[in-house]
Amino acid sequence: MSQPLDKIRDLRRRTAAGVMDCKNALEQADGDIDKAIELLRTKGIAKAAKKAERPTSAGVVEAYIHPGERLGVLIEVNTETDFAARNQEFRRFVRDLALQVAATDPVAIDRDQVPDEVIDREKRIYEEQAAQSDKPAKVIEKMVNGKLEKFYADVCLLEQPFVKTPEKTVGDYLKEQVAKFGENIRIKKFARFKVGE
Repeated sequence: MSQPLDKIRDLRRRTAAGVMDCKNALEQADGDIDKAIELLRTKGIAKAAKKAERPTSAGVVEAYIHPGERLGVLIEVNTETDFAARNQEFRRFVRDLALQVAATDPVAIDRDQVPDEVIDREKRIYEEQAAQSDKPAKVIEKMVNGKLEKFYADVCLLEQPFVKTPEKTVGDYLKEQVAKFGENIRIKKFARFKVGE
């Protein structure tokens, strides 16, 4: 079944997906734009996973200074081409990431970057807290693992709820951008500065 051009245009405007992808998604969703958006997001996240190993040699460094000039963030985000790095939407995405770092003070980008001594310290604290509950060892282990998962969600940038739309994580937001730009995007590093710290 052929889809009306205005629906294809609307879907393309809302998702930044290609014309044929929009047409196919609308056909699969029987013309329902919301279902088509969901299909495109699912497809985009799958594509993003395939792009994760591609090299990223272009990118930008963004500086964010919070009003009052007592808090600032520097963040480097890389992508595959200079074309994407100079795109205004990409720059907006990087600025959103800088705002996220300013607001949430993550320790690392992902779990692999959290120092072992920090994980060991947190695990010891959680084990001591759980031991006071007089629960069986298996239950204590589950309690400790649950608290560690919560800890990672608090301190790992990619696992944090995104401040502008908390129902998705920063990692989900990153995957959406990979799908939108059709390139691998990697958060390389960040630094957060606060007066007096």
